[in-house]
Amino acid sequence: MQVTTIGLGLAKNVFQVHGITEDEEVAFNRPLRRAQLLPFFSKLDPCLIGMEACSSAHHWARELTAFGHEVRLIPPIYVKPYVKRGKSDAIDAEAICETVTRPTMRFVAIKTGEQQALLSLHCARSLLVRQRTQLINSLRGMVAEFGVYTAKGLAQIVGFAEDILTGEVLDLPDIAHEVIHNLCEHLMALHTRIRWYENRLKLVAKEDTRVRLLRTIPGVGAVTASAIVASIGDGHQFRNGREFAAWLGLTPANKSSGGKERLGRITKMGDQYL
Repeated sequence: MQVTTIGLGLAKNVFQVHGITEDEEVAFNRPLRRAQLLPFFSKLDPCLIGMEACSSAHHWARELTAFGHEVRLIPPIYVKPYVKRGKSDAIDAEAICETVTRPTMRFVAIKTGEQQALLSLHCARSLLVRQRTQLINSLRGMVAEFGVYTAKGLAQIVGFAEDILTGEVLDLPDIAHEVIHNLCEHLMALHTRIRWYENRLKLVAKEDTRVRLLRTIPGVGAVTASAIVASIGDGHQFRNGREFAAWLGLTPANKSSGGKERLGRITKMGDQYL
């Protein structure tokens, strides 16, 4: 019995596989442990495999492609309409198998290991930037409780922290002064670490030809250009720049009906980080 299409439900330890034949008969719908997954697919003849584009999906896509299978990653929002009533791993895998065969379905380009490594730089930097923002807000609010005003802006608050660490003494109770001193140390450590990530991104920007080309666009710097290169895969899924703009969500919401065209605001429904 030749299996032609498989829906693979990803997980940390227990995966679900739903396979159908050319006649669309169900060949199997069974769970697999993590250690069983690759040996199972290595014994199958090359077929079409669908997976939701979620955590670890790109890794498994690369592994299964090495066995000769055709792997397609599907945005989870496009799988949901094919899920039958109820919720289980078996139902989800069946829905993925159904979705991947649709002729008008849109898929996510598989990222290389290098692209995911570059994206990890962006994720780590973004995490630290959020933490720095939270810390700055807390620090400004804390000193304001004692009547100390700090100007808005990163440069201003970093300068304030440097003054505290170099010996400036505020008219505060000893405990409050110790707390603020510790927060300033933490802020400067975060700021230094973020600068390291930014310098590493600039180094990547100099080495990658695609990033250098994107940086020729006015307003696009090393961070934006490297984030685009890391996020879009090989880019062959876009026929032109207009499709890329639509993927980013830089198009108006279309609410047309009855022959009347109604365009709303820019949706921004794409990658929020980009």
